[in-house]
Amino acid sequence: MSYVMPGEWKEHERTFIEWPVKSSLVHPENYEEVAGGYRDVIKAISEFEPVTVIINPGEEHPFLNEIAEYAELLKIPHNDAWCRDNGPTFVYKDSKVLTAMSWRFNAWGEKYGSYELDDKVASLVAKAYEVPVEEVDLVLEGGSIHTDGEGTLLTTEECLLNKNRNPHLTREDIEAIIKPRLGIEKIIWLKNGLFGDETDGHVDNAACFANPGMVILQICEDTEDPNYQITQDNKKTLEAAVDARGRKLKLITLPQPPARYYEEERLTLSYINYYMVNGGIILPVFGEDAADTDMEAERILKETFPDRIIRKVDGIPLIKEGGNVHCITQQMPSRS
Repeated sequence: MSYVMPGEWKEHERTFIEWPVKSSLVHPENYEEVAGGYRDVIKAISEFEPVTVIINPGEEHPFLNEIAEYAELLKIPHNDAWCRDNGPTFVYKDSKVLTAMSWRFNAWGEKYGSYELDDKVASLVAKAYEVPVEEVDLVLEGGSIHTDGEGTLLTTEECLLNKNRNPHLTREDIEAIIKPRLGIEKIIWLKNGLFGDETDGHVDNAACFANPGMVILQICEDTEDPNYQITQDNKKTLEAAVDARGRKLKLITLPQPPARYYEEERLTLSYINYYMVNGGIILPVFGEDAADTDMEAERILKETFPDRIIRKVDGIPLIKEGGNVHCITQQMPSRS
C-alpha cells in the first residue's frame, strides 16, 4: 500500500470552501466585507472548476442565494472557515484510489476556543463525496505543507515543530507519520514563515512548488523589515537543497508588497498565497501602495505559467482575518 499527494497543479475534480462564521471572525464587524471576499473567490474559481461551499445548517445570507447559481452548497457544521487547514488532504492510494487524510485540528495551537466541529470537517467532507478516510493522530494544517507530487515536501520548523501542535513528538516522529501518508521521501525544512503570521509560519505564505524542481518564494528587500532575514534565510536554504529526485531547485522570487497594518497589527501580505485551479491561478492582490508589486507578481506568474489564466481578486478582506485565497481553499484531485 502506498500514498501520493499530487501537486496542486494536477487536475481537480472540485474545490472546497467553508462559508465564514461571524462569531469566529477576529473582526466580526467586518463580516459583510469578509463574506464579499469569499463570494468573489468562489465566483472566480467557478469559472475554472466546480466549487463546493460548506455551510452551517440553517445558514442564510443573500450572497449564498447568488453563489448557489454557480457552486454547490453542502451542509456540514463548522466553527471557522479555513478549509485549507481543517479540510481533508487528498491523496492517491496505490496510484489510483482517491483517499482523504483527516489530520487532527486544534485551531493553530489552541489560539481559538471552539474547534471541535472543525476537527470533524475533513472526515465529513470526504464521506459526503464517498472518498475513503484515514484518521491520522497528528495535529497538522494543510497550509503548513506543500508538495511537488514527486516525493518532496516543503514546510517550516516554526509551525510543524511548534510545541502548541504535537509537543510529545520529535522532528523524526513527525516525519515518520507524514512521509508514508503523503508519499514523501524528503522534507525541506525552512526555519520560519513570514513575520507576524498567526498560524506560526505556514509555508503557503512563504514558498510553494510551481512544478517539480521549481519553487516560488516571496523575498523582502528592505533590510529594516523583519521579513528580510526570514526570506533571505529561506532563499539560502532552498538554494542549498536538492529534492527527492536529486534535482537542484530552480527558484523564482516574487516581491513582497509594502507593509500594511490594520488596527495596529501587521497584515501578512503574500502573493505566494495564490491558488492553482484547472487552467488558471487565483491571485490575491492588495492595491494602493502595493499596485506596483501587484503588477510585478502578476507579470512573473504569467511568465512562469504561460498556459494559465491569472485571475486577480482583492486579498484585503481575507487578510484582515489572517489568511488569503490559498488558506480558504482545498482541492480535490480528479478521480479519473
